[in-house]
Amino acid sequence: MIRYELHGTYAFRTDRGRVRKDNEDRAIVLMNSAGEVLLAVADGMGGADKGDVASRIAIDVISALFKNKKAHLLSSSNRRWLKKAYKKANASVYSYAEKHPEAKGMGSTLVTALLSGKRLLVANVGDSRAYYVKGRKASQLTVDQTYVNFLLRSEKISAEEALTHPDRHVLMNAVGIYPSLSLDIYSYRYKGESILLCSDGLYNQLPLSSIEAIASTDERADQKVLGYVYEANGTGGSDNIAVAYWEAIGND
Repeated sequence: MIRYELHGTYAFRTDRGRVRKDNEDRAIVLMNSAGEVLLAVADGMGGADKGDVASRIAIDVISALFKNKKAHLLSSSNRRWLKKAYKKANASVYSYAEKHPEAKGMGSTLVTALLSGKRLLVANVGDSRAYYVKGRKASQLTVDQTYVNFLLRSEKISAEEALTHPDRHVLMNAVGIYPSLSLDIYSYRYKGESILLCSDGLYNQLPLSSIEAIASTDERADQKVLGYVYEANGTGGSDNIAVAYWEAIGND
């Protein structure tokens, strides 16, 4: 197998924000022995304030499986691995809630970006997001699995109405809510773009132009991540904030 080495810098961070009393967001960036990179963000919810448990379990399961993952030459093999990993995370969150009645109804969003050679696979459940960032342009790679986005895509409401819709935070899908799980997986050719994953606590506070502006600076990856958190809090910090960021170096 020809191994394509990934070189880059990365950072991740979560923050409680300025309004919420607890932090239910989790984020991680990992590299494994197969030379792959995994970014993940989870935003917990429900279950009598046990959202932090749901997001922690989801991230812990994905992280443990990734550390022992073998390199796959085919994108289809990585797609199957992601499906199995998500199903394991879902089963673990659901099982915890079944054994702990006080956690009934807890769940979590989960978005991951798997960089393997010259391919990027993005998997998503919920409304946390993944972005490509190239130059001064950021492109969203995921589709929000929310009720309002369903209405928007069905042309039942306008983009302007979606911004203030009373049900804009209602999820159509989450890890751990049901025994089975459906997820979206997207495959892209990777050409050294920066990758940004975040919870809604970031993108609901910052316009896309601000997300692009911070990514396009000459700051280090950890400084950019701090910048995202600082700016989100500066515009209200109404929710927990999670950010995972990867910036390639010399991946030609």
